[in-house]
Amino acid sequence: MISDNQPCVILVNPQLAVNIGMSARAMMNCGLYQMRLVAPREDHLSERAVSAASGAEKILFDAKVYATTAEAVADLEKIFATTARRRDMIKIVNTAEAAAAKITSGLNENIRCGILFGPERTGLHNDDIVLSDEIIEIPLNPEHCSLNLSQAVLLVGYELYKKQISVPETQLITNKTKPAPKEQLARFLAYLETELEEHHTFRSDEKKPHMIRNIRNIFQRMELTEQDISTLYGIINHLAGKSNRHK
Repeated sequence: MISDNQPCVILVNPQLAVNIGMSARAMMNCGLYQMRLVAPREDHLSERAVSAASGAEKILFDAKVYATTAEAVADLEKIFATTARRRDMIKIVNTAEAAAAKITSGLNENIRCGILFGPERTGLHNDDIVLSDEIIEIPLNPEHCSLNLSQAVLLVGYELYKKQISVPETQLITNKTKPAPKEQLARFLAYLETELEEHHTFRSDEKKPHMIRNIRNIFQRMELTEQDISTLYGIINHLAGKSNRHK
């Protein structure tokens, strides 16, 4: 069951069916399902649109079509308009990230929100922007800030989706092994130092402590797994001409 508690993506006068389909795909990528179309030039249910949706055709079949932007936003309470050009209007201008926070907060208060996206060639007309409460402006290279319609939908949608999920910024994927405990790493480093000593690597007693600290620091910052340690034992033993002993 698709919840009504999500913003409506409103494509105003989209020109190409393929861009409508690609926008539907971008929406589903970001967990958005409510598409509204204002006087599309081409059929949003054409073969080209459905093909471009690439599995997100349900959004196309459920999309609502309106004759005017005013009709498309009539039942909504908060409207954001995306535009790359500052218009001669007094409006609050948000980045996509800032707008996503506001939209999410509004949805949590059961405020019906919509996001306007303009036609590919010209962007939103002033008469459409005036219907909005605030503007979303995506900061891009000033020399070329034009976006494909679906790209704009994806960028704004992604910022919204990030507000709904909790994913660590970085993580170590260990598969079937696990991070090596410090005790195991310490045993390996002691073994490595013994082997280096036996092979007369430390030719200067004065420099030896500094070399050992450098070696230890290299391995300490590598986030080694138990499998990594086992592999390193094998490499050292092979180079030393010994059987593979795991200390």
